[in-house]
Amino acid sequence: RVVDPADGQDVAVRETGEFWIRSAQTMIGYWNRPEDTEKAFVDGWYCTGDAGYVDADGYVFISDRVKDMIVSGGENIYPAEVERVVIDYPGVAEACVIGVPDPVYGEAVKAVVVPQPYATVDGDALIAFTRERLARYKCPKSVDLAEALPRNATGKVLKRDLRAPYWAGRERAV
Repeated sequence: RVVDPADGQDVAVRETGEFWIRSAQTMIGYWNRPEDTEKAFVDGWYCTGDAGYVDADGYVFISDRVKDMIVSGGENIYPAEVERVVIDYPGVAEACVIGVPDPVYGEAVKAVVVPQPYATVDGDALIAFTRERLARYKCPKSVDLAEALPRNATGKVLKRDLRAPYWAGRERAV
């Protein structure tokens, strides 16, 4: 099943949601972690934490992790979808999309961009570029330029490090 994590309802074909699975091969729980097991299952379905969609032919496309989802004004925004558009903008070498505090919508979409060598990236033009390719609520409201993205030892971008300065001093980080 592909489910809207907000309400547990199945989403339409090609609509992004969380993958829930149930089979004889699905784990029965986390070893010695009953609280985590209880959170991971809904009515016998294992909530994978993986986000993506199924197309009309039944092919599965995994695109993100639910925990990286940005919720802005009640809309679910998957950063990987926005990043795929931002990276297509001329002069962008790397991009990471995060949610930052917004007084009205809870979170706002922010793109952190590493320009290609000797390239100039105009934040307003990049936002306009995304508006031609995405629903308006998914588009970045702001763009930060960076020399590099923070990474762990395996090369994975550390989104929590990018988010931290924006959420510092707040009770919640969403």
